[in-house]
Amino acid sequence: MAPRVRRLTAAVVERCAAEVPFYRALPRETLDGEVTRSVNAVFGLLLRALREPEAVGPAEVTWLIEWSARRAEERVPLEAALTAYLIGAEVWWRALAECAAPGELAEAGAGLLGCLHTAVPAVALAHLQAQEAVRGEDRRLRRALLAALLGGQPYEALAEGARMAVGGAYEVVALGFGQSPSARLVQSALDAHMGALVLVDHAAGVALLPDAPDLPGLVTRLGQDVGTPVHAAAARAGDPSDIPAAADEARRVLDLVRRLGRPPGLYRFDDVLVEYQLARPGDGLVRLAAKLDPLEDHPHLLETLRAFVGHGHNRRQTALDLHIHRNTLDYRLQRVTALTGLDPAVPAQSLLLGAALTARDLA
Repeated sequence: MAPRVRRLTAAVVERCAAEVPFYRALPRETLDGEVTRSVNAVFGLLLRALREPEAVGPAEVTWLIEWSARRAEERVPLEAALTAYLIGAEVWWRALAECAAPGELAEAGAGLLGCLHTAVPAVALAHLQAQEAVRGEDRRLRRALLAALLGGQPYEALAEGARMAVGGAYEVVALGFGQSPSARLVQSALDAHMGALVLVDHAAGVALLPDAPDLPGLVTRLGQDVGTPVHAAAARAGDPSDIPAAADEARRVLDLVRRLGRPPGLYRFDDVLVEYQLARPGDGLVRLAAKLDPLEDHPHLLETLRAFVGHGHNRRQTALDLHIHRNTLDYRLQRVTALTGLDPAVPAQSLLLGAALTARDLA
């Protein structure tokens, strides 16, 4: 087998480049350099095991663990590394079958399986541990990068360390969840739907997304993936310098829609312009909310008014929503007028009633 090692190494490298997407994307000089040296070293261990069945011991396993950890730090996927081992084992076995005497093949095959039995679990564990450390560092860098962008601080060095290109327009999205999902689940769901790494500060509830063609649909799918309703508010940042102001706007809109009890979904500032102005503190907000004080002891009338305003004064839809007869609806609206002095059928007074409902929700 010794004279065949160089040719077998070349065969393994070519198969990896042809069959494994990660290796296929590597430049030729990397395949001919680091990858070839690694395959050749593993075949060197297998050759020693043919000469001495106990040759693969702790020292050799230590080398494999160190080698695998370095590959993980270089972002080699575990599945690519394991596939390379299996391709190497197959190529080695076929060569053994060609040159071994009938009495030698069984022992040589058992030796190959023994080496795999020793090497693969150690390699997988080392790779996973190193990958977790890499991912932890990546998450730290991404959090630091997002914090710098949100705070209007220098971000270029952090972006380089996180291997993320920062520039152009972004959607700054403030997220509110019905129940708090794990940070990893939210990050994974957004990464999967966007097809790229997304900056998410789970504690602050802010995500920085590249241009998304269907942001409302993305918010809906995110809620399905994490298993809880999602309120989201988005503001567009034309370039990184606009991100702090956009984040402040998104947070204010999110706070407002949640205080108003709006249904889950995506909101922008234009969706709550009137409500935003009404939410400004002062005597006007208090006096508006007080318009509905006469309904305090009549919750069914308040519910009816809210449904009537919410359905755009559509009496039929309001009656269906409340499961009452149209005559009952008319009677309740008349009672609202009698108690508040405001008639929902009069446009100006109806606007005042709608504003009073918003003020009451915000008080």
